[in-house]
Amino acid sequence: MPTYTAPARDARFIINEMLDLASYGNLPGFEMATPDVVDAVITEGGKFSAEVLAPLNRIGDEEGCTRHEDGSVTTPTGFKDAFDQFREAGWGTVSQPEEFGGQGMPHVLGFALEEFISSANQAFGMYPGLTNGAVSALIAQGSQEQKEKYLPKMISNEWTGTMNLTEPHCGTDLGMIRTKAVPNEDGSYALTGTKIFISAGEHDMADNIIHLVLAKTPGAPDSTKGISLFVVPKFIVEDDGSLGARNGVTCGSIEHKMGIHGNSTCVLNYDGAKGWMVGEENKGLKAMFIMMNAARLGVGIQGLSQAEVAYQNGVNYALDRRQGRALTGPAEPEAQADPIFVHPDVRRMLMDAKAFTEGMRAFCLWGALLVDLTHKAQTEEERAEADALIGLMTPVIKGYGTDKGYEIATNMQQVYGGHGYIEEWGMSQFVRDARIAQIYEGTNGVQAMDLCGRKLAQNGGAAIQAFFKLIGEDIAAAKDIDGLAEMAEQLEKAVSQQQAATMWFMQNAMQNPNHLGAGAHHYMHIMGIVTLGLMWLRMAKTATKQLATSGEDKAFYEAKLATARYYMDRYLPDAGALRRKIESGSDSLMALGEEAFATAA
Repeated sequence: MPTYTAPARDARFIINEMLDLASYGNLPGFEMATPDVVDAVITEGGKFSAEVLAPLNRIGDEEGCTRHEDGSVTTPTGFKDAFDQFREAGWGTVSQPEEFGGQGMPHVLGFALEEFISSANQAFGMYPGLTNGAVSALIAQGSQEQKEKYLPKMISNEWTGTMNLTEPHCGTDLGMIRTKAVPNEDGSYALTGTKIFISAGEHDMADNIIHLVLAKTPGAPDSTKGISLFVVPKFIVEDDGSLGARNGVTCGSIEHKMGIHGNSTCVLNYDGAKGWMVGEENKGLKAMFIMMNAARLGVGIQGLSQAEVAYQNGVNYALDRRQGRALTGPAEPEAQADPIFVHPDVRRMLMDAKAFTEGMRAFCLWGALLVDLTHKAQTEEERAEADALIGLMTPVIKGYGTDKGYEIATNMQQVYGGHGYIEEWGMSQFVRDARIAQIYEGTNGVQAMDLCGRKLAQNGGAAIQAFFKLIGEDIAAAKDIDGLAEMAEQLEKAVSQQQAATMWFMQNAMQNPNHLGAGAHHYMHIMGIVTLGLMWLRMAKTATKQLATSGEDKAFYEAKLATARYYMDRYLPDAGALRRKIESGSDSLMALGEEAFATAA
């Protein structure tokens, strides 16, 4: 059976030491996040995830969810009780606004908890995760009445939330949606249509489910400019807050999926369901993007989370499994064989996983800090810069984070050899669960095009220029620190590869947009590699400082420095190869006609 231990020490290192969260204590909400509070939240949240949620992960995978004849859905054994414990402990309220019952602490803490929960049980974590996204959309675009009616019980997790975009005939191209919203005399709308792939769309763990639904009003443009957003509760919420009649939205079926079986992914049928418009008519996509961006950051964390839990189990197996001898001679002569941990190729996979998971954790938590600073930094200039940076980073966190997360999960399955292919060992579930993260909330190809087609050129390229300036300053400072100069120079070379790729797009993509499309995925990976390099340079700087001043936890900090060196040696060189792929353009990619892809008999 697989096991899981929350990486609490590493999370504390990043939050308290690298990010130095206490230094932001003058900002709203940050004053509560003292190192002691951070330690308590991280420690207890890690215990809850490991002790309550992780034991249910395999059960959820094997049982799945059950739809009954009346359209109701039962979640796997233990899920409802665990959700009750989650709600009662207030884990979903940590980073939510105090105005509606949240604790108002920084998103950095919320993101750390999200990783732990998802590593322990990704399918379970999607229920509160989707709710957080719906909360974000209502906070940004909902009326005061809607906020007061729905947010307190969604934030408390008495009610959960969903996002309803996809339909059988349209996914990414939302302009094609057919769900209709016809005005009622009382100011509400009657929604009719079918939505598919709706995560947490129907279940037995909350008293109500608040659906956020994209639909078109009569006469609306037949494109993305004609989309409106509606809040459609499973049960109508009366003016006094009590639950009224069952609304006209039902679960037609549960999707048969490759993984995340413990999450109820539904086909939802809307039959004149009563809903209320959120924000302005025909401006629904803007409102939904708020929710989607929040969800994309959460999905990036899922990539990290499955890599982390798979890595932990890969290490345990490599230390225990004995096969062959070390290339330099028997490591344990008294035993019949050495642990496979001694073999360089196994070490390669384990070191790749360690370097990615620790670097990606720093990236996600830095991203969370940027989310906080977008709203709470002292000056408008600082808020705008943080907003531009997290906008630039969101597709990278989602796209690169989940591509590599899946790769790491499969490599950890590989560590197990044949046993990794056997269901009883549990590695298959991590691979299957990780796979969806590359697909939903916008496939990773969509993320790459969002990065290269929109974010790079936005506001005259201000965000990418700010990123290059920031990383240049970190590199310059690190060159003056003993032991870090070589790493800084390695990162500098990788940054120059990204800058060259950026310039190539500027010079060539306008005349042939296919050049951009052909290179976007590679560019997203260059940016992921470089950004994790920045995170490792910062972690190495922090570890060097701690070793020089305290001497405590020496082994932890020395391991940080060794892993940083490995990352710079083994990950950063890929930036050059990816740049050369980008510069090859799209000619050979687009050369063949469609008929050339048919298989001849």
